[in-house]
Amino acid sequence: MNNNFDALKKRANSIRKNILRAVFGANSGHPGGSLSSADIMSVLYFNHLKHDPKDPWNENRDRVIFSKGHASPLLYSVLAETGYIDAAELDTFRRLHSKLQGHPVYHKCPGVEATGGPLGQGFSFSIGMALGLKLSKSASRIYTLLGDGECQEGLVWEAAMSAGHYKLDNLCVILDYNGLQIDGEVEKIMGVAPIADKFRAFNFNVIEIDGHDYQSIDSAFGLAGAKKGKPTMVVAHTVKGKGVSFMENNYTWHGKAPNKEQYEQAIAELEKAEVK
Repeated sequence: MNNNFDALKKRANSIRKNILRAVFGANSGHPGGSLSSADIMSVLYFNHLKHDPKDPWNENRDRVIFSKGHASPLLYSVLAETGYIDAAELDTFRRLHSKLQGHPVYHKCPGVEATGGPLGQGFSFSIGMALGLKLSKSASRIYTLLGDGECQEGLVWEAAMSAGHYKLDNLCVILDYNGLQIDGEVEKIMGVAPIADKFRAFNFNVIEIDGHDYQSIDSAFGLAGAKKGKPTMVVAHTVKGKGVSFMENNYTWHGKAPNKEQYEQAIAELEKAEVK
């Protein structure tokens, strides 16, 4: 385990730059909710996940499911940072025949564990995978990234009910709770609060954290791995567009690409932050 959080922050910064690179290059994509979870994914992939980029389909691996599949720029940037793909492939994002589609496609790209798109679907995939691993007595774990706006979908709660009922303690769900979705504030569009209490009612072990505090993120994954008899929900309070001043807490950056001037400003800000 890497307790050097400064190194993990540098990884996250690199991931953020590649998120912007992919979205700018395609002139399409979802930067806001990708940037918000970069710190979480840095800690997960480099400190907790059992995986091998050289053997991506090893049966003993842990699995990461992006239920919020529109955050594919984050997923692909993480896969580039960890060595599943070459960073140069990010320039093919959303291109015809590219393995880096706008929503991830299972087996099209190494490291992609499930096809994403319909909100809530990835959470249900995770339940099936976690059950399968339990039945086969595997020690592998499932990690699922869920969006707060996504929790407006009924499918999410059917999945949550199943996870709690079957006591899937090999499942850790991470809620990117940035408070914004494509049309504005989650609570104004269709409120999901009190979200932690709701998951507790579905028999989840709930841990609330600052999703940009590395010690808290690291501790949460450790506690999730040690919990027996319940699935874990990590409610990560995050900032949409984190790391880029004009994108932070701005819902309009949910699903649009920066122009050249904006892209250059964003990269400059991230590079300046890296020097500190």
